[in-house]
Amino acid sequence: MTAARGTSVDITTPDGVADAYLSTPETAGPHPGVLLYMDAFGLRPHLHQMADRLAAAGYAVLVPNLFYRAGRAPVFDLPEFIDPHARPEIFQSIGPVMQELTPELAMRDAGAYLRWLADSPEVADGPVGVTGYCMGAVVALRTAGAHPGRVAAMGGFHGGNLATEERDSPHLVADRITAELYFGHADNDHALPSEQIERLNTALTDAGVTFRAEVYEGAAHGYTQADTASYDERGAERHWTNLLELFERNLR
Repeated sequence: MTAARGTSVDITTPDGVADAYLSTPETAGPHPGVLLYMDAFGLRPHLHQMADRLAAAGYAVLVPNLFYRAGRAPVFDLPEFIDPHARPEIFQSIGPVMQELTPELAMRDAGAYLRWLADSPEVADGPVGVTGYCMGAVVALRTAGAHPGRVAAMGGFHGGNLATEERDSPHLVADRITAELYFGHADNDHALPSEQIERLNTALTDAGVTFRAEVYEGAAHGYTQADTASYDERGAERHWTNLLELFERNLR
């Protein structure tokens, strides 16, 4: 592992300018690119730290503010430690902004993020990795389906509503995916019941996708996020092990 350096960057999209955080190793580059998709709480110091940890393993990591249409980060007034049960009003602010990020808008943005990585001198030529958390896991899965020629590896952690019965459910992109996928589902996750996990696994298997999906026992929805009440250190470290192995297999 090496040290990482982070900086703020702006990315031009078809709909405006997205602010983002870029973390790269301090060793000479370029390095394989990784797109890290945030959870619903948004771009904040904890996600900077996660990007720095990935960068220290040898990757150029871009973390865009997916909610840039609502303003630059921080979009929401969050406490230093986030406990939605103690502060239920947090989701009253977050919910409408989440709803405004439609699949179409998210994929339009994804193209801009991937083009930015391709044009960056910090990023090596070749395929990229994508990882996402909570709502970010949904965006990551859609990105793997929308850009099979660019995404070689995708990790999704405590994602919700990955395989619904809706006509635009994320799992329906399975037949377009060429990346290797890894999912670390949360145990007893109200946002991803067992029938959705089964539906997702079936779709990926039928499409011939290389993937592994595991349920982390005892880990709640949001278990990787150390600045929230859902954090589970054991689950978070397990996630790091599997994510780094996934990227090592596919991006080196």
